[in-house]
Amino acid sequence: MRARRKPTGAPPEGTSVVPGTGPAPAAAPAPAAAHSPAAGQDAELHQDLEHHHRNVQGGAARAAVFGVSDGLVTNVSLILGVVGAQPGPSYVRLAGLAGLLAGAFSMAAGEYVSMSAQRDLLHRELEVERRALKAEPEAELEELAEVYQRRGLSPDAARYLAGMLMRTPEMALEAHAREEIGVDPSSIPSPYPAAASSFASFSVGALLPLLPWFFVRGVPAVASSVCIVAVASVVIGFLLSQATGRPVLKSAVRQLAVSMLAAGVTYVVGRLIGVNVAHLSH
Repeated sequence: MRARRKPTGAPPEGTSVVPGTGPAPAAAPAPAAAHSPAAGQDAELHQDLEHHHRNVQGGAARAAVFGVSDGLVTNVSLILGVVGAQPGPSYVRLAGLAGLLAGAFSMAAGEYVSMSAQRDLLHRELEVERRALKAEPEAELEELAEVYQRRGLSPDAARYLAGMLMRTPEMALEAHAREEIGVDPSSIPSPYPAAASSFASFSVGALLPLLPWFFVRGVPAVASSVCIVAVASVVIGFLLSQATGRPVLKSAVRQLAVSMLAAGVTYVVGRLIGVNVAHLSH
């Protein structure tokens, strides 16, 4: 076992502490040039060019987006499939409501089980890391220092930074979790918001193509459902393009094409089944 060197009060000369991994040493006094007009212009330019990242790991937002899209496509396909078999409008409403409830509960349950399993797994890995930090702190310090060396720090700088982070159990666990597991212990998502968001968003999406059948019937109801789904698909595509940075037209057309294709296929299948059942009944 290598002898442990205590971290000094300041990092080795030329050390650059990794942002967000621990307390950084006091910054050196800014040169006088930093207060010049040119420096001010550079600061303004930096603010203009500064980019902000969205949180892409949150479960609730992801569940909401997929929930609305799934509810829309699933229920319009179910409704038009039943319409293709040419039953009465009451059967269409019953099928639409059944599809809404079944899909919403299924989405919520699946999201809850999936995220609960992921959360339990992450907590287990964190507990393993917590026990290792208590049992072999020197080995864990060396392991963390090697990680920072692979990132480009000198051995002394990596050792100093690892030592600073190992001073408190919370910071040590957070550093090892980020570097070894790739997660932030303080931001593990909860399954409850994701499940609730998935249930509500699927219900909203599934309700849209069903609404006309409470007021009209026949061809007007079918046309209204298709129009509502088309508009909603374009809106969803637009929102997805804003979140992902993809072209608006491409995202909207893709979402619209998927919705219309699914509805058309199920309508044809329902039509064929309805015709065959009518022939058999005679």
